[in-house]
Amino acid sequence: MRRIEVTLRALALFMAVGAVAAPAAAQGDREGLSREQMWRAPTAEDWQRPVLIKWERTWNDAVAVSKETGKPILVCINMDGEIASEHYAGVRYRQAEIAPLYEPYVCVIASVYRHNPRDFDDEGRRIPCPRFGDVTCAEHIWIEPIIYEKFCDGQRVAPRHICVDLEGKELYDVYYVNDTAGVFDAIRDRRKELPAGRNIVRGDRPVLERVASRAVEDRRAVEKAYREGDAEMRQALLEAAVKNNSAEQVDLLRLAIFGLDTDLARTARQALALAQTPDATELVSDALQVPMDQAERDALLATLKRLGAGSVRAQWLAGVHQGLGGASASVDVKAWSRQRGSGPAPARAFGGGALAASYVEKQARAAYERPKDPMPRVEFAEASLALALAVPRTYAMNLRLGRIVARQLYADAARAAAQAEALGAKGWRVNAVRALAAYYGDKREEGYKFADAAMKDLPPGDEGWASMAIVTIFAESRWMAIRAAVREQKRWPPSYLSDLHSAYTVLMRHPLGTDGQVVWHYELLDWLGARFRANQVLREGLERFPESAKLHERFRDRLLKWRGGDGLEAAYAKLLEQEDSARILWFAGEASNAAARLHRRLKRYKKALKAYERAIAHYEGAMHADEGQRVPAELAIALAWAGRARVAYELGNDRAALQDMLACLARDPEAAGTRDDLGITPGETAQMLLARLREKKQDGDAKQLEAALAKIDPELLRPDIGLTGR
Repeated sequence: MRRIEVTLRALALFMAVGAVAAPAAAQGDREGLSREQMWRAPTAEDWQRPVLIKWERTWNDAVAVSKETGKPILVCINMDGEIASEHYAGVRYRQAEIAPLYEPYVCVIASVYRHNPRDFDDEGRRIPCPRFGDVTCAEHIWIEPIIYEKFCDGQRVAPRHICVDLEGKELYDVYYVNDTAGVFDAIRDRRKELPAGRNIVRGDRPVLERVASRAVEDRRAVEKAYREGDAEMRQALLEAAVKNNSAEQVDLLRLAIFGLDTDLARTARQALALAQTPDATELVSDALQVPMDQAERDALLATLKRLGAGSVRAQWLAGVHQGLGGASASVDVKAWSRQRGSGPAPARAFGGGALAASYVEKQARAAYERPKDPMPRVEFAEASLALALAVPRTYAMNLRLGRIVARQLYADAARAAAQAEALGAKGWRVNAVRALAAYYGDKREEGYKFADAAMKDLPPGDEGWASMAIVTIFAESRWMAIRAAVREQKRWPPSYLSDLHSAYTVLMRHPLGTDGQVVWHYELLDWLGARFRANQVLREGLERFPESAKLHERFRDRLLKWRGGDGLEAAYAKLLEQEDSARILWFAGEASNAAARLHRRLKRYKKALKAYERAIAHYEGAMHADEGQRVPAELAIALAWAGRARVAYELGNDRAALQDMLACLARDPEAAGTRDDLGITPGETAQMLLARLREKKQDGDAKQLEAALAKIDPELLRPDIGLTGR
């Protein structure tokens, strides 16, 4: 799923990879300064200062405010990692002397890079982008394709500043400029050629009137009033949003929809159902993923379909929610779950694999002796199929011959099943054989067709291999149909997704289902944008496969994204209360380790040290509970000590860094050349620490570290070690 060629969610971003920086030759200062001097890199202190430019949240907002104030729109395009873009984002947009240059404009910021893992917390509150300030990452990402289509003339360049008048016409486009002064001269001087806009005093108006405005100052004030207001004020704000639905107070509605008051949430959904532009698409989709009355769900789904007339994204999500909300006509999940484990399993023999060739000959003889009876042919077809499935083991020493034999057996099975059908045999057994013989005989499209027919007669509760295989092939056929439609940018029937989701729900509960199938189901739903349903599948999968490393990896990633390091560790603490097994202890160690790395990235050093400490304790527990965990646990513990050493080094605590590094090298000397998830090896940290100890004349400590490093294979201390793994 992570390698899917086309996803509508990422379509705009895919093209943006081609964005280019202004060429170095054009970046020299007019006074001869180097590019690095002209566009100096922001310091840590620079990044801590607030962004002073007032960005509108969407293109529709910017257009509305431009018409209201008479001010032109100034589009600012930025690119992570490019030296001039870094300078604007980290320095210029935060300088008090520069901000007034932007005040005569209605400003928007476009960048395709994400800087926060999420845009809203669990209560619907905005999480501002740390690079650009008040906008969320989704807002500066989703505005970029609009800007590109309207004004970039097929060329993605950053940094770039484009001025647009009240009629939507481009007035000037500044990029490839030699220095910052040239950009600011254009922003200042070209503004003089335009009619003077007007500054509207907004703060003295009643907050209920401000609900009608799309301006970012009014949106902030309305959302603040809702967060801090009592129930009466909140209700009044939502009613004003219903009345002034053209302003689309999406983030106000989000606060209510994900709040604790069910009545306010209902009012917010009523307002959301009146949305007029695709700006509300994501919130409509998120709202559809939580429980509500069917009438409300139908209204929101109708809204999504209506927005789909002008938005591919809305059209896509409408199909997703319609498919996930509908029942499959081919897969009866309730009947299968209700009857699971009861009665015979007529398809179980298909997976036997150990059937002797003599049994196949016996069934062939019976079919020959009773030429008008379809059942012997069905039995022969099933026996041939079972023997074909066993070929990889039987002919393990001669794969070429095995392929020839298997091809013949699949053909025999398919031919016998077709003859049985011609004699009057119908239903599950015939269609299942034909589906499996075609699918494994390299005729997949034919296999999909018969799997579709077999699903209609799937024996509810069957626990055999054949039923598992048929459900899997059927699900694959639906996925291939959806993927083909996406590639060709065509609509696909929502029933395809209903079938696919139902099939994988059955596989989750099938005795022969696997954790790999759960992972596929989860990643499919996550790719589709159905994150609430994906989370449900992931949790059910962990209940079924509590020791699956694949599922725990996804669980950690998801919790880290949506709950942060503290939430991740809290979830595993709860799991440990339920089951204190060696495997769960190991996964708890991995969770604390992941939390520690996140805290390191965010410079939360005290939290990182504590998380590493807990990780070490969990790994120790896993190793003592299961000796088979010793080798990976020793490495993991050594890397955790190295992580602690790195944190202490960055804090300037050389003594603590030394002790932790000595603990790392003593625990697992070969860990010295292993890069952690932050791209740093213990050997690199040790050598940096050694250089600083020597510089500070801490000779005793330096000798201790030198002695420890002398025991390490020099190859593990090379600067390029670990780039391709241990």
